[in-house]
Amino acid sequence: MTELRVLVVEDEPIAAAAHAAYIGRLEGFAHVGTAHDGGTALRLAGELAAAGTPADLVLLDMNLPDLHGLDVARRLRAAGHHPDILAITAVRELPVVRRAISAGVVQYLIKPFTFAAFAERLEHYRQFRASLAGPDGTASQNSVDEALAALRAPVGIPLPKGLSPETLESIRAFVRERRAPVSAAEVMEAVGVSRVTARRYLEHLAEAGVLTRSARYGTPGRPEKEYRWAG
Repeated sequence: MTELRVLVVEDEPIAAAAHAAYIGRLEGFAHVGTAHDGGTALRLAGELAAAGTPADLVLLDMNLPDLHGLDVARRLRAAGHHPDILAITAVRELPVVRRAISAGVVQYLIKPFTFAAFAERLEHYRQFRASLAGPDGTASQNSVDEALAALRAPVGIPLPKGLSPETLESIRAFVRERRAPVSAAEVMEAVGVSRVTARRYLEHLAEAGVLTRSARYGTPGRPEKEYRWAG
């Protein structure tokens, strides 16, 4: 599959930038624009479609300064745009959740959340799209069942760009075998990667819930982070 194009609709600039950065860390996805209100979201969706590069997925906040997220979803459909929608919002009221599902929202992610939770939802969505990408343009019962299951089933957290499964497994095994917490410097020496690289892997494992992190005191300068197996 080609990269899936993602439009971010979020009124908080810091949150919007974080969502765009998260997309950039995942293989198979491309950030194609950010809107801070509903009107801009509708305009960008139209411009992308007119250019022949419509958004595949919209990360849609429910609380926007001019329109409710559900209104944006309905107006997208009315304008002939049909991206899938992942609601990213602090709204927890069940009536809103039910209306979101009725409006075509395929995923619902409640703020606040970690990168690991974000990545899991997008991996669910990627598998959903892959299951419906039949070569002849038709779907079988099995492919429909697989696609719907992909939106709900737990999956492994995809690796950020630049990280390899082999190195990740080496670092995970090293930390698991140690009885005491480890630092990035200790992982660097044990696995043979740079300190910066070791920290990236350790942070990824911490965000995925595999490791816990804390500050290590007693060394000169700023406290160093240490990581411990969470199991």
